[in-house]
Amino acid sequence: MMKWKLTGRYLLSIVLIVAIVVFLNIVILFVLLNDRTGIDDVESNSGETFTRNFSTYLSLEDGEPVVSTEGQEALEQYGAFIRFLDETGRVVSEIDAPSGLPDAYSPIELIQIYKYMDDELRLYFIGEFEDYSYLIGVPDASERRALFMLDEQAVLSYIAKAFLWILVVDLLVAALIGLLFSSRLTRPVYRLTERIQQLKRRDFSTSEPKRVGIYRPVFHDLNAVSETLTTYERQREELDERRKEWMSNVSHDLKTPLASIQGYAELLDDESLDVTERSQYVHVIERQAKYMKELLDDFNLTMRLQHGDFPLALEETRLEPFVRELVIDVLNDPRFSERQIEFEATTAATVSIDRHFMKRALLNFLYNALLHNDESVIVTVQVLDDVVTIQDDGSGIAEAELPYIFERYYRGTNTDDARGSGLGMAISRDIIEAHGGKVEVESRQGQGTTIRIFFRA
Repeated sequence: MMKWKLTGRYLLSIVLIVAIVVFLNIVILFVLLNDRTGIDDVESNSGETFTRNFSTYLSLEDGEPVVSTEGQEALEQYGAFIRFLDETGRVVSEIDAPSGLPDAYSPIELIQIYKYMDDELRLYFIGEFEDYSYLIGVPDASERRALFMLDEQAVLSYIAKAFLWILVVDLLVAALIGLLFSSRLTRPVYRLTERIQQLKRRDFSTSEPKRVGIYRPVFHDLNAVSETLTTYERQREELDERRKEWMSNVSHDLKTPLASIQGYAELLDDESLDVTERSQYVHVIERQAKYMKELLDDFNLTMRLQHGDFPLALEETRLEPFVRELVIDVLNDPRFSERQIEFEATTAATVSIDRHFMKRALLNFLYNALLHNDESVIVTVQVLDDVVTIQDDGSGIAEAELPYIFERYYRGTNTDDARGSGLGMAISRDIIEAHGGKVEVESRQGQGTTIRIFFRA
């Protein structure tokens, strides 16, 4: 349906153009017929005009016509002669007339030579002055007189029919040519419309139609758009799947401490408990509540980072002592007191950072290196100018997972500790980028992971 609409509109435009051209041609023809400038130029030099105006050179002397000197010169220049006739057609006088001409003319003879010229093929023109008629002959005239018998009604009818046939034929030819061209020109447009509707239906398959002419780059771009949308769609589906998995995990993470809090809170109602047991239950409730608070803090922080609502309290800080203190804090954590963390520093820059949030970001990287590897892992922290490197010789990250480690809600397959929001790496990256820095990760499965934090991107 769309194809025929496009073809019909193009065909209609061609027909309308031809109709307008024909109409303008007719208008121009009538204008030219009414504008007699060119015809008047011809008529001003014609024998008829010369004859009509010749009376200005004539006068009467003793009742007979006389040609002035100017008139004689005009006759000589025009190459003509003149004969004056009285009312009976008898020649009363003449100038430069050749010999052998009749001395009188009957009315029928005058009509005959005026219409068809005489035997010597001289062209004649007839004028009138006072009671006389004058006959001007031009032996070597370049003009020719043609006689037409016209029926005005028949001529008008013929012209109308001719214009009608011209219009019909032109329109038919235009329709045929327009149909041929429109079918070639509108076919790619129709295919473009189909491709756009296909994209609208979320069908991102590509195709390479034949005979698309000048539209080939457009189809190439549409295929590129389809491939890009296919990638985005796949990424969106993967993100949705990870989000669902994350929601399931976090829901479980929240239910577990809630169940503990509820259970221990009910136990506290038991009046038979001694002080030591009550204190143990209170500590469990406090620990679970703290864990839930950390989860909620992660949710709030990642939303603020995602929407740019993240004011920083910047301080000029030397990197070497700042990072060294972080390493000491990790080693003082009972969970990691027996782990091996090496610290190296050469030249260290002074950077402007929010100490609280930057500590959070760097600790996330350190904790990941320790939590997601076995206890024999060696973690090396190095500070060189304004670059901090955290390297481990652990299990590494699978190549298929490496592009997603900084995405929100992602948990790698080597994550044994299911506790956590799945937002740690994304939060760390966003914090560093909010400071104008960047993060690079290199990892090979079985060979460890290296994270480089550049404080000046």
